Amino acid sequence: MEAIMAIIEPKPGRGGLRMVLWLAVLVVAALGLALWGSKDRSPPAPSSSFAGAFGGPFTLVDRNGTQVTDKTLAGKPYAIFFGFTRCPDVCPTSLARMARLRKQLGADRMKFNIVFVSVDPAHDRPADIGSYVDLFGTPIIGLTGSDAQLARISKGFGVYVKKVPTEGGDYTIDHTAAIYLMTAGGEFAGTIDHHEADKVALEKLQRLIG
Repeated sequence: MEAIMAIIEPKPGRGGLRMVLWLAVLVVAALGLALWGSKDRSPPAPSSSFAGAFGGPFTLVDRNGTQVTDKTLAGKPYAIFFGFTRCPDVCPTSLARMARLRKQLGADRMKFNIVFVSVDPAHDRPADIGSYVDLFGTPIIGLTGSDAQLARISKGFGVYVKKVPTEGGDYTIDHTAAIYLMTAGGEFAGTIDHHEADKVALEKLQRLIG
């Protein structure tokens, strides 16, 4: 600073004053550039405010009756879908589609898990769910649980489930048709909508397994 003050020391006459003013402008500009350069101008990180919007802890059982939790699935991305084995359209269509999309991923096809959760414990026993998911020709983790366990995971994922009586005392189940995409860390990454194009769904899976 002493050096700067020495430079801008006023000199006699109008020429000296003009020089002082120009030096003052240069000093201010230099300080401004220094402050600008010190700021972090790296791109902002993508918003992750929705990462915890869906999911959370859960405990279910697989086809063998073995306990599976959210921690069991951790470490690998997964696509999770809720339905029931007697579903006439959305469930088989969605699982067949996931099998097709996985095949299209080629060498990356096993970088994520496909998980099917039956929300019909009154009808779908664990072994039945295992036989059902085998029909789609690709590894699918079939899960179910007690009413309380299913209520908890449905709440965590915001899944709509409602039994609808049919003729003869039977019932069907109305349920959410979206497929939830979860990261290896168990964070919500988006959904695959039942109506969107395969190209869009495939791009979402590619981003998930990145």
